[in-house]
Parts: sequence; C-alpha cells; structure tokens
Amino acid sequence: YQGIETLQIKPEDWHSIAVILYVYGYNYLRFQCAYDVAPGGLLASVYHLTRIEYGIDQPEEVCIKVFVSRKNPRIPSIFWVWKSADFQERESYDMLGISYDNHPR
Repeated sequence: YQGIETLQIKPEDWHSIAVILYVYGYNYLRFQCAYDVAPGGLLASVYHLTRIEYGIDQPEEVCIKVFVSRKNPRIPSIFWVWKSADFQERESYDMLGISYDNHPR
C-alpha cells in the first residue's frame, strides 16, 4: 500500500504490539489475511489497522506483517483486542494452517 506504514513483527512480539496499537487509537481492524510467501518458505499473516477519530478527514493506517515458519506456524490471536479478527483468523487457519494461540475456536 502506497503511503501506509508497513511493519514486520516477530510472532512472539505481536500480542504486546497489538495491545499498544489499540491503546494508541488503532481501534479498527480493517482486515486480516494470510499468504504463502514462497513455496516451501515462510507464511505471513497480515493485519491492516486503522485509527478512526471523529473530526479527522484522513484516518491513520498501518499494515502489520507477521512471518512464521511453515514448520511451526503459530501466532498469538488478537481476537481479544479486535473481535473482528474471529472469522478472519479462522479462515487463515483453514486455508494455510496458521494456528492462532488463544483463539476461541
């Protein structure tokens, strides 16, 4: 995305960073998806977050990418931060086998 800050986060840091982003006003999970980076290589879980405030014409956005090994594809679930992650994380699990720890299956 042009003009949108993109951050690469380690899986073990993701939950803490998600809480920090929520506290700083990133209150809307626009979408979560996952993709196969390269055949036999890493998998990626992508989160597009938006900071929505009243009276602001252009909301701030950030894209977070969490890369995981295909051998142990585990990422902390952010369902408890943004409830809208529920079915999106489930789909990533169904399609690519990424396991979201503490997800309320």
